[in-house]
Amino acid sequence: MRHRKSGRKFGRKSGPRRALERSIVQGLFTHGRIVTTLARAKEFRSPAEKLITLARRGLAARERGDRAGFLHCYRRAIAALGGNRFANGLAKTLFEEIAPQFRDRSGGYTRVVREARGRLGDNAPRAVFELVGYTPAAPEPAEEGEAAEAAAGEKDGAGDAAKE
Repeated sequence: MRHRKSGRKFGRKSGPRRALERSIVQGLFTHGRIVTTLARAKEFRSPAEKLITLARRGLAARERGDRAGFLHCYRRAIAALGGNRFANGLAKTLFEEIAPQFRDRSGGYTRVVREARGRLGDNAPRAVFELVGYTPAAPEPAEEGEAAEAAAGEKDGAGDAAKE
């Protein structure tokens, strides 16, 4: 029996489970929205929110002029995100872009929305795991001349192959 045992194991030992956590949280902070299983989204919601809170505390320390407090929070975020160059860049994104969005919000930075269809293969329940206030980036419209040339090039390419 698993009485008083908190957390999910996901069929992994502790090292791969920590790597999975880092991967999910890194994906969330990189893209703003990811699709994963419902269990993973629920389990890794807490670490993601704790990192955003850490970043908010670091920003508050920087505004107070407490350089040591800011650096401590920044370095803890890097360590939690993996402690490598990618984690360093992601921590910068966390402190400069993500945390300021939630300056006036006291918790509840992420959202887990159940998807109607299960995952292909094993029908595991899927969920969208996203930052609150996430808006997908609109694709940049191509200039009219470039779009027309690309469309004409595709038509010509298909016609050439059919002629030969």
